[in-house]
Amino acid sequence: MGVIQVLDDRLANMIAAGEVVERPASVVKELVENAIDAGSTRVEVHIQEGGLQEILIIDNGSGMSSEDCHLCFERHATSKIKRERDLFQIATLGFRGEALPSIAAVSRLELKSCHHAGQAGTKVVMEGGKIQSVETIAHSRGTEIRVRELFYNTPARLKYLKSIQTELGHISDYMNRLAFSYPDISFLLVNEGKTVFQTYGDGQLLHVIASVYGMGVAKEMLPIGAENLDFKLEGYLGNPQLTRANRSYISLLINGRYVRNPALNGAILRGYHTLLPINRYPIAVLNIKMEPSLLDVNVHPSKLEVRLSKEQELLTWVEGKVKEVLGGQRLIPEPAKTQTTEATIQTRLDLSRPAVRPQIQADPTGSVPRSQPYVYEQSVSETTERYTDWFLKQAEEPKKEQLLRPVEEKETSTPAPVPVPVPVQPEQPPRPEVPEFYPLAQLHGTYILAQSEEGLYIIDQHAAQERIWYEYFLARLNEEEVEMQELLFPLSIDLSLKEVKQVQEKMEWFKEIGLELEPFGAQTFLVRACPRWFVAGEEEALIHEMVDMIVSGESKINTLKLREKAAIMMSCKAAIKANRHLNHQEMEGLLDKLRITDSPYTCPHGRPIIIHFSKYEIEKMFKRVM
Repeated sequence: MGVIQVLDDRLANMIAAGEVVERPASVVKELVENAIDAGSTRVEVHIQEGGLQEILIIDNGSGMSSEDCHLCFERHATSKIKRERDLFQIATLGFRGEALPSIAAVSRLELKSCHHAGQAGTKVVMEGGKIQSVETIAHSRGTEIRVRELFYNTPARLKYLKSIQTELGHISDYMNRLAFSYPDISFLLVNEGKTVFQTYGDGQLLHVIASVYGMGVAKEMLPIGAENLDFKLEGYLGNPQLTRANRSYISLLINGRYVRNPALNGAILRGYHTLLPINRYPIAVLNIKMEPSLLDVNVHPSKLEVRLSKEQELLTWVEGKVKEVLGGQRLIPEPAKTQTTEATIQTRLDLSRPAVRPQIQADPTGSVPRSQPYVYEQSVSETTERYTDWFLKQAEEPKKEQLLRPVEEKETSTPAPVPVPVPVQPEQPPRPEVPEFYPLAQLHGTYILAQSEEGLYIIDQHAAQERIWYEYFLARLNEEEVEMQELLFPLSIDLSLKEVKQVQEKMEWFKEIGLELEPFGAQTFLVRACPRWFVAGEEEALIHEMVDMIVSGESKINTLKLREKAAIMMSCKAAIKANRHLNHQEMEGLLDKLRITDSPYTCPHGRPIIIHFSKYEIEKMFKRVM
């Protein structure tokens, strides 16, 4: 007798359930996706005890006939796939035909459905994968599925589930992401009779974000939209000041399907670049649409992982569009507000609200003296429009020339002025979003207090000059050709055995970028020469960065990334430190150079440079306005 045998359907379904039904959230996922594929405009999810006791899904979709109610519990029975070529044109969320039989195999399930309004419906009761009863009932158009006592017959799976609150969190998280995918569908999540989450299906993604994350987050989201021949991108990016401690707040949707894709997450983070503090992550909701033929969703049973035919092109495009959106924003944070009126929130959420332009008072000669303030109309959105093109054209020419000279050239009696590099492209005018600062004083030898027509600004002097030096050094390093610099005394580098093997295989790559390594023992290399752009004293750290790139599986050493790290190191060393007292001319020169950098809002490490107190906020603190 042979030892191989064919499993019966019941056991096969229970094994399949282990792949498809990982936890209660998996049941919700599969059943709600079926409801969406059925054309529902409203989906309700009611759960008891985190979904372990009961999960009830109610939709108003197309429903099923009596015959389909029987067939839907057969393995690989589906209405989504008919021919082999359909596998390469999948436009629905569900298509495997495994969900219902797998769920039924590990629960007590009851299905009610009706295909046409006014006709009789069908009720099917199952237990452990076996049909217990089938009857004709009165039922409105749509489907209702009740799943009770999940994993009652598989205690091993039940033992490894987390607490009720944890399971509820997983269900809520998935419902949130589905709502992001389908803002035109109304979703309702009810736990123990209490509404946890609800959307209204009005098609406005920003309203869904407000329902999920709250109104305060929604008003800080920035719209993004772009399209090319292969892809269409739409959604919202969080303001860089709006960060979280992990990547779970980045929601990626491809053709309406929530997916996990570390490469796309990385492209979004590269788009934020130096605008994020270290170990902080943005909130983002991005929906990418493409031809189904460019997408393979048949990779994993849970369908959370996908393969993309033009992944590298998509990554580069998404990174560029994120940079483009953030580059056009004024990213100066304001102090946290303790109270926000409903009118203010409504105004901030209305992205189409026209901005109020400033009214400029000119003297009889037609010029605007430096000491003369602007007069703004009183409006909640007065800070949305900064300086007019007229003001930039009328700016004093001596002032422009002064912006382009380093501080060392200024005539001052104070010894050892603060060194400030000349910006890389001084011929470009200052960005209109950044106001012209008028330095007032220095606070604790660390912060510069400055004013403009819009209020009071506090500038971190170290972060400001770090940004200036960073852009200066980065441009200089990227201009240099590959050139070796021999070391007077060789530097020894110790590596692990795994790293040694990787380095030995890639010795030619190191030579290409100007790094000369020589084996010196089992786990040691001598550095005879290094690229001229290496930071003095940081050679070992940069070489370890290169080795990490090789070990992590990158196809080649990314010299641009390394040069950026070198620029960050050099800018941090060169920038003035805290407790360095500056005279008025030094403060003025530092602020002038900051204004004409590409990104004057954050230092290379992502920390904010400028904090703004508006004139209205100051007047409110002093009770001049109520």
